[in-house]
Amino acid sequence: MAAETFASALAIAGMAAATYLTRAAGLFIATRVRLTPRTEAFLQGIPGAVLISIILPGLARGGPAEWAAGAVSLGLALKTRNLLAAMLAGVAVVWLLRQAGL
Repeated sequence: MAAETFASALAIAGMAAATYLTRAAGLFIATRVRLTPRTEAFLQGIPGAVLISIILPGLARGGPAEWAAGAVSLGLALKTRNLLAAMLAGVAVVWLLRQAGL
């Protein structure tokens, strides 16, 4: 049992070190490299692309509750520019519609 615990702790420490080094190296490089406007535009588009890649499969497999939540979230996000409020509203709509049996 002790060997398994040690192995688990070692694996977690290794993953933490790899994560830290990756992020630290990125920050180190970013402070020393001059970005072109095209690269900056690319980097600014990444969060939206990641969000879409997370949401779209759920919408594609989802039913009316998910589509309604997506529409509410999109509308609220476009109107208020508050992504947290839009996500919370989407979650609330899915929950309410599922409770209603849709």
